[in-house]
Amino acid sequence: MPHNTAPSSFLISDPHSYANPAAVSVHHLDLDLTVDFTARTLAGTATWQLSNHAGATELLLDARALTIEAVTLDGTEGTPAAFELGPDDAVLGQALRVTIQPETTAVSIRYRTTPGAAALQWLSPEQTASRTQPFLFTQSQAILARTWIPCQDSPGVRFTYEARVQVPAHLLPLMSAENPQARNPTGNYTFRMVQPIPAYLMALAVGDLEFQPLSARTGVYAEPVTLPGAAEEFQELENMVTAAEDLYGPYRWDRYDLLVLPPSFPFGGMENPRLTFVTPTILAGDRSLTSLVAHELAHSWSGNLVTNVTWNDFWLNEGFTVYFERRIMEKLYGRPYADMLQVLGHTALLHTLAELGPDSPDTHLHLNLAGRDPDEGLNEIAYEKGDYLLLTLEHLVGREALDTFIKDYFARHSFRSMDTASFLSYLRQELLDQHPGLEEQLQLESWVYGPGIPAVAPPVAAERFAAVEEALQQWQHATPAVALNTTHWSSHEWVHFLQGLPERLSTAQLTELDNTFGFTHSGNSEILAAWFPHTIAAAYEPAEAALHQFLTHVGRRKFLVPLYRALLATPDGQERARRIYAQARGNYHAVATSTFDALLGKPAE
Repeated sequence: MPHNTAPSSFLISDPHSYANPAAVSVHHLDLDLTVDFTARTLAGTATWQLSNHAGATELLLDARALTIEAVTLDGTEGTPAAFELGPDDAVLGQALRVTIQPETTAVSIRYRTTPGAAALQWLSPEQTASRTQPFLFTQSQAILARTWIPCQDSPGVRFTYEARVQVPAHLLPLMSAENPQARNPTGNYTFRMVQPIPAYLMALAVGDLEFQPLSARTGVYAEPVTLPGAAEEFQELENMVTAAEDLYGPYRWDRYDLLVLPPSFPFGGMENPRLTFVTPTILAGDRSLTSLVAHELAHSWSGNLVTNVTWNDFWLNEGFTVYFERRIMEKLYGRPYADMLQVLGHTALLHTLAELGPDSPDTHLHLNLAGRDPDEGLNEIAYEKGDYLLLTLEHLVGREALDTFIKDYFARHSFRSMDTASFLSYLRQELLDQHPGLEEQLQLESWVYGPGIPAVAPPVAAERFAAVEEALQQWQHATPAVALNTTHWSSHEWVHFLQGLPERLSTAQLTELDNTFGFTHSGNSEILAAWFPHTIAAAYEPAEAALHQFLTHVGRRKFLVPLYRALLATPDGQERARRIYAQARGNYHAVATSTFDALLGKPAE
């Protein structure tokens, strides 16, 4: 039997994957797919190149709701292989067990997806911006890649890939790979990703899409009706990439393009390599919400370049990314601007801590998500508490020392995975041990393995919010809204203003604010999402139509969860929330519906 040469990350058990990469792992994928909008399925073949570290005679892959038609060894024309699908788990799906030989170098799986595959969002023309053509997009994070590709669906397993995708000739497909910038008449496209990625970064989108370059290495894809506004909104994309490189080293993925998706996309953005997926809810018309793009760009280092080994280590992706995002925004727009983002994030963190409870183990940075959907760890703890740890470290050692550490961390661990224990060991060796007493002062173990926020954390403040808080005080002491000095406020100041209002407002107060500032008809989704909880609590009728429109057309989970919860807190809210959800559910991605089915109950078919 060969000596086990598996990477050390493979020796860490992933509770969200059936795969055993320590024995045999995948390292390259050849994918052939045909996209069928009528049947709402993908069909084709996935051929995996293998590294057999231990002379294994069985390959384990993850699959969920896939129809496996045939499996062969060493190529699509190779020897038929024995295989079986294990018992179906509601979260993990099934283990696909393939019998191999120690000398087997490749396994080909002919399969098709099912119409309800959780990663795949099939949109009718009416659900798109142009309303003329259907649309498909994937969302593979956290463990949904297995619903459209049989794979080793663990963030600790990386592979390169090539793909051939057949689509209707009038549509354009894109992947997390080298992408076309125009249609070809055959509808047959090839893709290549030469940098190794984990399965959750596999991505596919197909629609009526066009491309506009923004610089030599950046550009934006969108539906034709959306493209001009999107290109204008993202004019500073190249500056963002340059600012990121100045901070933490070269961009390693060649191109950085954006794809603006239809509104049903469940997240603000998804950092698919070379092609970040973004929600149209950030198209505010004034570039005020582009910090989300800075966040997804930062993932090109923290997450895509250095990846959490398991979803229990998710904070290593998101904590670094939030910190990096705000450093990019500071470099572009100044410290006062970035401080506003920090305060808004801190407010969200405190809200999440209050929801989860002060002693909840789910407020630890390192989580125990075994037996649970890893999406349960996708909250402000990983993002904002992770960022707050780095902010505290910056406060204690200074920016220069922390920047040197982070830049070196990304460089040394590029295209590799990192678990929490290994990171803490590296942090001690490369930074903390150079400063006697620093670890105790930082309270590192409490941050990572304890609840809440350690007392050592520095205060968070934003000088530009002082004027907002003054305006709030003036209004609550009878100064008319029209007399408040709100000139030149950004959307961040408006959100802080709305979040600072009393929980209970009268119809007269809401009417005054609305007539003065036009909140109900704002084109800014962040402002709407901060305004609607007040209108829901007061049953403010003038906002009802706008609220209904928002809930039935926007699929971004960050906005939807607090709004549905606000509805449920009102006297007739449960019935109303369920009625709206029954109308809206078909427009939401499975990542969102899994949350709302539990919260509201799945509507009757």
